Amino acid sequence: MEIQYRHEWKHEINLSDFISIRSRLRAVAEPDPHAVDGKYYIRSLYFDNSNDRALREKTDGVNMREKFRIRYYNLDPSSVIHLEKKCKLNGLGSKYSAPLSMLEAQKIVDGDISWMLYSPHTLVQELYCKMRNQGIRPKTIVDYTREPFIFGPGNVRVTFDYDIRTGLGSTDFLNPGCATIPAGDPLILLEVKWDSFLPSIIRDAVQTPGRRVSAFSKYAQCRIYG
Repeated sequence: MEIQYRHEWKHEINLSDFISIRSRLRAVAEPDPHAVDGKYYIRSLYFDNSNDRALREKTDGVNMREKFRIRYYNLDPSSVIHLEKKCKLNGLGSKYSAPLSMLEAQKIVDGDISWMLYSPHTLVQELYCKMRNQGIRPKTIVDYTREPFIFGPGNVRVTFDYDIRTGLGSTDFLNPGCATIPAGDPLILLEVKWDSFLPSIIRDAVQTPGRRVSAFSKYAQCRIYG
C-alpha cells in the first residue's frame, strides 16, 4: 500500500490571532462534523522506550521518525478508542489507525500484550513487535481541547489546540478522572494539514504575519513534566 504523506504547518499563536483566524475560517470552511459545539476534547497516551527515543528524535529534528499513541475523545472511552502511528519524513506526515476496545487498551497499559500478535489489525501487531523488541511502553497522558475545520479541495484540515495538559508520569489513561496539570504557559497551536495543494482561500484565512512555522510537539511539551 502506497504511503500517503500530507503537508503540515504549525504556528504558535496568541488569543488575538485565534479570534481573527477562526472568524475568517468560519466564512470559508466547515466545522468538523464530529465536533460538539465546534470543539472536542482529546486524550492521548503516548509511547516511548526507556531511552526516550521518540522524544529525542523529535527534539533533534530527525527527518524520519515515528511515534505511537492511543487516543479517545470527550473523556468517553466507551465510544471510540484508536491506536495510531504517526510518521514523519522530511517534514511530511502520515498517520495509520486501528480500533481498540476498552479491554484491549487497558491490557496494553497493563503490559498484557501477548494477544496483540494475533490481532486482525497489522498496526496492533506492529506495536506488539516494537514493545517486545524495542522496549516501547506507555509514557504519558496528553490532554487538550481542539476546534477543527475542514475544507474539501486539497483535503484541508485546520485545527486550533489549546488547554494542553499533562498526566505527568501517569498512564491511567482510561480513567476520565485522572488528574492532569497545565503543560507550561497557556498557548494556542494552529495546525494546517493538506494533501497535494493548499487552496489560496485557506492560505489567506490562516495567515499569521510575523509568525514562523513551528516544530511544537504536544508530546515533547508534556514530557518536560515527567
